[in-house]
Amino acid sequence: MYMKNLSLLLLIFSVCCFIGCKTAKKALKRGDYDESVLRAADKLRESPNASTSADVLKQAYPLALQQNLDDVARYQNTSEAFHWEPVVNAYERLNKMYDALRKCPACERLVTVRSFIPEERAAREKAAAERYEAGMVAMRNKESRQMARQAYEHFEKCDALIGNYQNVHALLDESYEYASHKVVVEQVLVTSRMYQLSNEFFQNKVNEFLQTNKRLNKFVRFYSPQEASSIKLKPDHVIKLEFDDFVVGQTLIQSNTEVVTSKDSVQVGETTVAGKKIPVYNKVTAKLTKNRKSVLSSGLLDMQIMDFRTKSVVTQEKFRGDFNWFCEWGNFNGDERALTADQKRMTNTREINPPPPQQLFIEFSKPIYDRLTSKIRDYYKNY
Repeated sequence: MYMKNLSLLLLIFSVCCFIGCKTAKKALKRGDYDESVLRAADKLRESPNASTSADVLKQAYPLALQQNLDDVARYQNTSEAFHWEPVVNAYERLNKMYDALRKCPACERLVTVRSFIPEERAAREKAAAERYEAGMVAMRNKESRQMARQAYEHFEKCDALIGNYQNVHALLDESYEYASHKVVVEQVLVTSRMYQLSNEFFQNKVNEFLQTNKRLNKFVRFYSPQEASSIKLKPDHVIKLEFDDFVVGQTLIQSNTEVVTSKDSVQVGETTVAGKKIPVYNKVTAKLTKNRKSVLSSGLLDMQIMDFRTKSVVTQEKFRGDFNWFCEWGNFNGDERALTADQKRMTNTREINPPPPQQLFIEFSKPIYDRLTSKIRDYYKNY
């Protein structure tokens, strides 16, 4: 068994090496020299004597080296904006190959591995400086939301090139304040003391959604009225939520009595024939009463999105939620054998009380929450 398992593992390893060598060779043939080098290095690290991968590496690495250095020379000498970023990308690719080959002793015996870490660092510095300067130019017109967004994009790319370049984090915050579309959400108010806890549940769910999606898209920011008041915010939009109407615990009891008859004949007694007792069969009946209690709870939520500056309604929509709780029970008089299995189960069930009003409020508000948050997400996704 051990030898059999070992043979299977060796076979799988050989197949993987073959596939890896073949893939590296394919990458070489289509001119994807970087990919060919990385795949060959992976295989040679696992199997240092893989001759096909060795041949591929010896061909691909000089070609990959030259191709990336040609990119560096071409982009360094162009006058295009942000031309240092493709230079950084080329040096990143070269250093990625360097890292992969340094982890493979067999690879270092086959090719002369070169590092471009200082060159990449210098290119990053120049690329970051270029983005930083572009962001500062855009910030001269930061009162324009479009220009502030351009500034934010430049600072974001600058930060990606070199983390916290100069004071870029502070500039990201500042440009975002000018670039963002600010929305205050005024929560639902329910004055009834009975439903206060349930209403808090709905409010908390909406707040949780807004906190989780505080930046629903890159440039939309949600605030509670308390947050907005504390920073004296003048928002772009105000979302007002209000229940137009809700009903909790509207109860309907229905009762229906019918005579049911057994599907098949059953023994109902005995009779004597020629001195012998024989069973008597007939269908039997019972009077079955079915009871159903339904408790309907529903609500209609009104959402208005208002322009804070003009006080006009930008869009308005209503969301309905329903929850219908019910229980069924029954009783009968007569022969139990007239009942079906389902009818028997019903007669063994007793009337139960519905959930408390607060829970009913929560249940009908769940679909409202789903529809409301979906609408908010869709409305602001392209802002």
